Amino acid sequence: MQSRRADPGPADLAREFERYRPHLTEVAYRMLGTLTDAEDAVQEAYLRLTRARRSEPRDVRAWLTTVVARICLDELGSARARRESYVGQWLPEPLVGASPAPGPEDRVTLDESVSMAVLVLLESLSPAERTAFVLRDVFGLSYPEVARTVGRSEAACRQLVARARGHVRARAPRFTPDQGQHADAVEAFAQACFHGGVEDLVRVLDPKVVLRSDGGGLVPGVARRPVTGALNVARLLLGVTARRAVTPRPSTVNGSPGLVFEAGGAVVGVMGFTVAGTLITELDLVVNPDKLRRVRHN
Repeated sequence: MQSRRADPGPADLAREFERYRPHLTEVAYRMLGTLTDAEDAVQEAYLRLTRARRSEPRDVRAWLTTVVARICLDELGSARARRESYVGQWLPEPLVGASPAPGPEDRVTLDESVSMAVLVLLESLSPAERTAFVLRDVFGLSYPEVARTVGRSEAACRQLVARARGHVRARAPRFTPDQGQHADAVEAFAQACFHGGVEDLVRVLDPKVVLRSDGGGLVPGVARRPVTGALNVARLLLGVTARRAVTPRPSTVNGSPGLVFEAGGAVVGVMGFTVAGTLITELDLVVNPDKLRRVRHN
């Protein structure tokens, strides 16, 4: 019979939970794509922990990870239905500045797994595929742990992960892991976009660059479909900057150098970048005000 620890008091339980909150938020955000929903899932996991005190397992972190993932798996089905009726393109809620950081015990080997482009890609997986992939390939859980979370056999979970890997591998964006090169490309983009012309901007964009914009139907003039091609993207962006007095400032967006746009004393947009070599291959622009509430004005 498995031994169990002495039942901790509420204060001890709360302190232990807080140790794992950043890790749990990382898991939930990668699964749901919004920090608000991720925090709700983590809080629900805490409530379940308080109700399960007397049968608390020895490995609280593993137990909480499983619970959070199950909550997210249940939420993904309804989230997908809501996003099907979303006006325009749906993009993740951007993480600007310091994001929930994994502790040293976490085995997060794919830094790009939190990028805007990869989170958009994960949206195309089924809820079960996304859950299995995130738990196994991003956070390194064992197949037995993944199986308990997803509620399928280990063999079925191996198939889920294999399908997800194939899908991600086939569609994953090219990117430059060197943060210095990434930052240089973003700086060159900002200079061209706000102080140059079409030709200057085209030079920093990949010929097949893709621009995705999320206004949620709340911001006029936002493209509701991806815009592709360096010339098309350059003309669109220069047209926007010419119509509105917007000031860019560099910041970390989902773990990599990006831009925050301000106008009239408020944050009006956040842009994440995917960079390959010296060229920008993908741009993800969030202007939906509901997704910018957490971004501080400079």
